[in-house]
Amino acid sequence: MHAMVLRQHGLPLEWTELPDRPPAQGEVRVSVLACGVCRTDLHVIDNELPDIRLPRILGHEIVGRIDAIGVGVEGLEIGERVGIPWLGHTCGTCAYCRMKRENLCDRPLFTGYTRDGGYATAAIADARFAFPLGETGEDVALAPLLCAGLIGWRSLVMAGDGKSLGLYGFGAAAHIIAQVARWQGRDVFAFTRPGDVDTQRFATSLGAVWAGGSDQMPPERLDAAIIFAASGDLVPLALQAVRKGGRVVCAGIHMSDIPSFAYRLLWEERELLSVANLTRQDGIDFLRLAPEAGIVTRTTRYPLRQANQALADLRGGRFDGAAVLVP
Repeated sequence: MHAMVLRQHGLPLEWTELPDRPPAQGEVRVSVLACGVCRTDLHVIDNELPDIRLPRILGHEIVGRIDAIGVGVEGLEIGERVGIPWLGHTCGTCAYCRMKRENLCDRPLFTGYTRDGGYATAAIADARFAFPLGETGEDVALAPLLCAGLIGWRSLVMAGDGKSLGLYGFGAAAHIIAQVARWQGRDVFAFTRPGDVDTQRFATSLGAVWAGGSDQMPPERLDAAIIFAASGDLVPLALQAVRKGGRVVCAGIHMSDIPSFAYRLLWEERELLSVANLTRQDGIDFLRLAPEAGIVTRTTRYPLRQANQALADLRGGRFDGAAVLVP
């Protein structure tokens, strides 16, 4: 197999030939068809997450076909197309797993972070966390659903049922969840980098009723806001934008420090929440809903060997929607 491998933080990934590894008990091996490029991959490269062990193969939005099955795996077949998400393994025994809150597991493994991921021609996965995808939809179009879609969906559920929803940072996750929110009958307000009129036009093309810079206030108070951008500076702005009793959900695994802000922004029972990972039930619910909601992902394709260019373009905001690597 071949892979783009991170060997040292802050340096480009290296094209590497590696021996094929058979799946262990409870695992499957997939031939990778597509793998999305996520901002979390940049956090791994930049050493912004704890306990990163190198070398590591990044990538946690994997679409592939099973080509080998380990002992004890049931319900999956050779040749079946599956999706492999960010949460790659849970212990099943800690208090959180027993409470059906496996997203908070004490001993988890994460695809492309604490176990190797999909920037490769093949990947190994815990069979319990390989979601059957069926044969509807293109591989590249499905890949962003495996993290941007799933984390966005969990964030949307946590935001509540309010009519007006603000999305701060209109990238891969927001462009998917904006479509779900519009399908649900909500009004979407999109916040982009100040002056980014191209992304604002993209947001309105997906049904946003208003789009502006993150330094602006929306034309009306919001019921809830989701922050997808990794900037803690947005938290006070989002709290200021929501109504009394409104919610602000921080959707990223990493965010810069939140600055000090006046208590009055939180007062009147506004809530500030964070999202951590996903559960398998999130995956089942969202992947069942996605075709019904008519989600269309905007993707930019890159050959696997151009992973460094895809990451640079993501960092620079040089495309709308999501980047996807194709071996």
